Parts: sequence; C-alpha cells; structure tokens
Amino acid sequence: MKDLLDEIGSCTVCDSFFLHQPRPIVSISSSSKLLIIGQAPGRKVHESGIPWDDASGSNLRNWLNLPEDVFYDSSKVALVPMGFCYPGSGKSGDLPPRPECAPLWHSKILTHCTSVKLTLLIGQYAQKYYLRERMQGNLTETVKAFESYLPKHLPLPHPSPRNRIWMKKNQWFEMSLLPKLKTHIEKLNIV
Repeated sequence: MKDLLDEIGSCTVCDSFFLHQPRPIVSISSSSKLLIIGQAPGRKVHESGIPWDDASGSNLRNWLNLPEDVFYDSSKVALVPMGFCYPGSGKSGDLPPRPECAPLWHSKILTHCTSVKLTLLIGQYAQKYYLRERMQGNLTETVKAFESYLPKHLPLPHPSPRNRIWMKKNQWFEMSLLPKLKTHIEKLNIV
C-alpha cells in the first residue's frame, strides 16, 4: 500500500494540462470499510492537501453523520477522487476531473481496498465510470434509483453548496435518501 501511495503521490501524467504543480490527493487503507469516490480536489483542497477540506466536505460529513476524526481516518474511510489533482477553474466552476486518473489508478487502489463494504459514487463522473450502462438517464434519476445499486454502490449528487437549487427541486433527497444513507453508514460500524 505504501508503494502505491508513493507512486500516486509522485504522478505527473497530467502535468502538461495544469497551470499549477500537480498535487495528487487520495486517502486509502486496506482496512477502509467505506469508499467515497468523488470528482476532483477543488482549489482549497489543493492548497491544504486534505481531501474534502471545504464546504462540500462539510456538507458530505453532515449527510453521512460522520465526525471529522472518523471521516479522515483512512483505516475506516477511503477518499478517492476520479481525478487526483485540482483540474483548474472553468467558466462555471472547476474543470472536470482529468480522465487519465481513474483508468490509471482506480483498479490498483481497489485491489488494496479489500475491506470496503459500501462505495459512495459522488457526482456524474464517478457514476458514469462505475455504473456504466446501469446508470439511469441523468444524475437525478440515478440518485433516485439508489436502492437498485445497493449493497455495493450508493450514488449521490455532489454536496457542493452550488447545488442548492438541485436540493430545493429534489426534496425527496433529504427526506428519503439521507436517512437511509445514514442507516447504511451506521451498519458499517465505523463510528
């Protein structure tokens, strides 16, 4: 595992696409029971080097009802983005995750994460990559059909504060899905 983390940490495959120094950010352990696959680090996470160290991470921890010490304990929770480095800013937010990371690293990571009981697929990039043809017509329909992907996967929208409009339009998410998500997290016995 240490060799893999060192290899990921020194990766420069996408170096030519960035205006900044690559900083792969991932947190894994062979004993992690919960695997969270997100999009890519944002600017704040790039600067701190801590996954989900921003408002989105705060929202996600609330959704999961996990305290920071558990969330950031890699022996319990693995945090793996689709793109390991901050992709930079676009016109309406961050650019998409670099497409090289997941095919290059995810299968190697999953080989080591043998204790995972539940994988959260956060956002459309993770859902498209892992659910493939099983994904519904769009993110909303996929998240709404979350029970059909259990017990292995559970798709979620991105917890970004920018998704407030989506949350208001889809109140079923907070009323129906989040309580069930918290129950699944409790069953993992990681707190």
